Amino acid sequence: MRMAASLLVVILVGYVALKVVFGLAGGVIGVLLSLAFLALKVLLVVGLIYWLLSVFSPETAKKMKDSFRGQSL
Repeated sequence: MRMAASLLVVILVGYVALKVVFGLAGGVIGVLLSLAFLALKVLLVVGLIYWLLSVFSPETAKKMKDSFRGQSL
């Protein structure tokens, strides 16, 4: 009976520990995925703006590209 009770306590402690660890890991993964989707949205908006700029004002787009690369105007 003592052995069964000890085993039950160990199993319960392990179960609670796993719930806590995977609960925290799930929250962290959720935050990281949210940040990744936000970065993707920002990248798409910036890309769209650059594309529109390159279509309507290619010289300005070239100047921006050169300034981000570190080349002089």
